[in-house]
Amino acid sequence: MSTVDHAAPASTAPVWIGRVLSGLLIAFLVFDGAIKLVPLQVVTDTMIELGYSGSVDQARLLGVLTLLCAILYAIPRTSILGAILLTGYLGGAMATHLRIGNPLFSHLLFGLYLGVMAWGGLYLRDARLRALIPFRSPD
Repeated sequence: MSTVDHAAPASTAPVWIGRVLSGLLIAFLVFDGAIKLVPLQVVTDTMIELGYSGSVDQARLLGVLTLLCAILYAIPRTSILGAILLTGYLGGAMATHLRIGNPLFSHLLFGLYLGVMAWGGLYLRDARLRALIPFRSPD
């Protein structure tokens, strides 16, 4: 069984752009999940600022969820499920920033930026998703 992306388009440039976007996102999520597993002091301090308890257990749970989403997203067979779960996770982060009134472009929309990277990367590298959600009708 191959892990190559399904039915690459005639031009491989979009596929590689999608792989780079996805790779950058996965690297960020692994870093973010890892610092929550430790957890670093900055993680628990930030959680308190965001209105959460800041407990080590809570930070580790978020770290596990982040890594789970990253792993599911990284595996071609489960990448769409990973993107769906990641979308929910990022939506919760956005709601948290909205609730406490954080700045729009640097904090609140950061989850949107990551979501666009996730779905954009997946869209460019997976022909099945492009077929499911065409941006233009076939000629």
